[in-house]
Amino acid sequence: MNILEQITAFKRQEVAERKALYPVKLLEQTIYFETQPVSFRKYLLRQDLHGIIAEFKRKSPSLGIINAHASVERTTIGYMQAGASALSVLTDAQFFGGKNDDLKIARKFNFCPILRKDFIIDEYQIIEAKSIGADVILLIAGILQADEVNKLAAFAKSLGLEILLEVHDREELERTLTDQVDAIGVNNRNLKDFSVSINTSKELAALIPDKFVKVSESGISKAETILDLRTYGYRGFLMGEAFMKTSRPEKALASFIETLKTDKPIFA
Repeated sequence: MNILEQITAFKRQEVAERKALYPVKLLEQTIYFETQPVSFRKYLLRQDLHGIIAEFKRKSPSLGIINAHASVERTTIGYMQAGASALSVLTDAQFFGGKNDDLKIARKFNFCPILRKDFIIDEYQIIEAKSIGADVILLIAGILQADEVNKLAAFAKSLGLEILLEVHDREELERTLTDQVDAIGVNNRNLKDFSVSINTSKELAALIPDKFVKVSESGISKAETILDLRTYGYRGFLMGEAFMKTSRPEKALASFIETLKTDKPIFA
């Protein structure tokens, strides 16, 4: 099995265990369940921000340990203060070193939208996302069938959550594209072999209808890359490793945004 298949197999087992430990009725009692989510889409389209979705990630299957000691509180507060349009928090423990409590902490201290970054295959995980304070969920086309994307997205919408649909190639985009989602994320990293190419975002840009917010994910480390991708219609840029590999990720983001400010924003 490739890494995506390994993660999905493990996730099915994990979800079954969590359902037994934390029943839906329990999740629905959290303070966040009745809270109105913050619009991910609206924040990415704000002209006064730069579209950076700043990610908190301790490790990954491709890089191993990235930053084992970063503080969720300090990093996410710093991200938002630096001008992040949204936060992305990994909640997968086995492969990315995350946990639900990371997102809860980020939610406690920040008012910008928060993406729950995980491998969602079951409606239970969407209820869980709502219960820990997420505003938007990630659906990965590479592990879901078209009917599953539609079903999960519709369920998320019923809870007031927005949806970022992640694709890697034309086949995934055309197979899973649905009006139920709010944004299309093009992952420049192939999760099957970990190769990275910004051209993936460029090649798929014209195939994504304008009604969806276009998000480019992975492999972005330079301001000029963002300026270039904006000419292809991208308004969101998911960045994690470029910041997390430093000792103070929030300061790295602040410096990055200052660099962006020196160049005139380009919106297609």
